[in-house]
Amino acid sequence: QVQLAESGGGLVQAGGSLILSCAASGRATSSYAMNWFRQALGKERESVASISRSGAATSYADSVKGRFSISRDNAKNTVYLQMNSLKPEDTAVYYCNAGAFGGRGTYWGQGTQVTVSS
Repeated sequence: QVQLAESGGGLVQAGGSLILSCAASGRATSSYAMNWFRQALGKERESVASISRSGAATSYADSVKGRFSISRDNAKNTVYLQMNSLKPEDTAVYYCNAGAFGGRGTYWGQGTQVTVSS
């Protein structure tokens, strides 16, 4: 079992950048593919980015491709989401997820709010 804790959210102006972190405790993150999801108010939770256990493979939603970058440091049990050129439509609660590449894994963090002002 693994516990996930996101951090790094906040308020940023359009065009700005943020880095989200997901720290894992319990079982090592190297055992899991890791994902970032987001959920905007009144909308369904959607996949943003995924990274394989080794970090060799990544995938992105079309809406963030070229602007967001997912990475991981297995030695630190941490996964990151670098978000550049942020848009108001990126405003959402961002969730870290472990267990399945490109899908909904078993384990979730509590989420971190990202708000992008225009």
